Amino acid sequence: MTNVAAVRAAVMDPETDAGVFGPGWVAASVELDDRAWVEAMLDVEVALAVAQERVGMVPATALGPIRAAARGDGMDLMGLRAGVRETANPVVALVAQLTARVATLDPAAAEYVHRGATSQDVLDTAAMLLCARALDAIAVDLDSAAAALADLASTHRDTVMVARTLTQHAVPTTFGLKAAGWLSLVVDAVTRVLAARAALPASLGGAAGTLAAYEQYALLAGRPPGTSLRLAAEFAAELGLVDAVLPWHVLRTPVVDVAAAVTFSCGALGKMAADVLVLTRTEVQEVVEQGGPGRGASSAMPQKQNPVLATLIATAARQAPVQALVLHQAMVAEDERSSGAWHAEWQPLRECLRLAAGAAAAAAELAAGLLVRPERMAENLRMTGGAVVTERLAAVLAPMLGKSAAKRVLTESVAQAELTGAGLAATLAERLDGTAGLSAGDLAALLDPAAYTGVANLLVDRALAAYRAGRPDQQGVI
Repeated sequence: MTNVAAVRAAVMDPETDAGVFGPGWVAASVELDDRAWVEAMLDVEVALAVAQERVGMVPATALGPIRAAARGDGMDLMGLRAGVRETANPVVALVAQLTARVATLDPAAAEYVHRGATSQDVLDTAAMLLCARALDAIAVDLDSAAAALADLASTHRDTVMVARTLTQHAVPTTFGLKAAGWLSLVVDAVTRVLAARAALPASLGGAAGTLAAYEQYALLAGRPPGTSLRLAAEFAAELGLVDAVLPWHVLRTPVVDVAAAVTFSCGALGKMAADVLVLTRTEVQEVVEQGGPGRGASSAMPQKQNPVLATLIATAARQAPVQALVLHQAMVAEDERSSGAWHAEWQPLRECLRLAAGAAAAAAELAAGLLVRPERMAENLRMTGGAVVTERLAAVLAPMLGKSAAKRVLTESVAQAELTGAGLAATLAERLDGTAGLSAGDLAALLDPAAYTGVANLLVDRALAAYRAGRPDQQGVI
């Protein structure tokens, strides 16, 4: 019989949120668990006291005890969890625990904990701190992925492969152009992540966004009117965040901007993952994920090496938009503080950050270790016996036969060549019987996939030039 108490204890244990069932973010290089949230809120409480001391609202003697007490490892997470059931947010219980700890060090200092603040000031600012840490990590991993993709695009600038449209062989392209496309998306993601990171604001508004309590405490301390605005600026500076023009308790632009940036990043990386998952298929085998012993192992089939990194990215790309949807819906917040909309943000925001961080870390590893197989690409190009270049033949034959007739001749010749195995060039030569002035040798040359990649090489050069122009350390590199 199941021990209900044991199960409940395990579910409530914060250490169980370890990513065992979070493949989309298990590779993330930044920690965003409950402990990280609590530590960020404590950082906010300390920064508020520091800023208030700078503007003359809190005595300097209070800072030492507040700093000493604000240690995340000493907080009772289960007590905070119980507090959420009572007050619908974790800040009230956190402030109670922090105040009690400060009081044991200096009862007078305890009077200055959380002075004038409201729960949303603390939690929103803590969320921005976590966003900053996550976006920094995501940007680093995206930059690493971009560098590896630039190398792939340069190395395989002229490596010819099949382009596939609607799952079928279309025309020739190059792997360099495919990698350049991935690179372009990653560069776009970096741009958005850095823009969101640079705009993260502190949140300071008081009970209803007027800073009234902060202003009142400042006046009681003999400070001039308007001191609360200076306080907001000092508070933001202490935390390395932007001083918001207005309190944003119900103006959720910062959260939605982060959601947009990280969701785009997941989607951009998801495109690369989707391509890799196709190209690593047993029957395609044009690229291979590299990894150490055990990477990609199957529990049942010894012969398999599954594309794990691409799979991790793909699952993140599918989940992130759903999480971001909640954050966009939370913009519709009533009054000066919302009931439910704000509360609905916390978990989806964390999941968006986790998923993007996990996808970026996996993408950096995937791009750096991707094994490209040009010989397999060439083999797959030959699979249709030159039919992959019939678009070129259609353009060449149209002036001689007419557009419709040229298309009909090519369609019928492809079908006949597949049926007889005679080869498309020979079949066409026999069918045309010299009417187009093209020999079998001419037709074979026109059907050479390597001679029909358009300006793929020049497009790769453009993508690499754009990438290097955005990287000071790469400017001038050919």
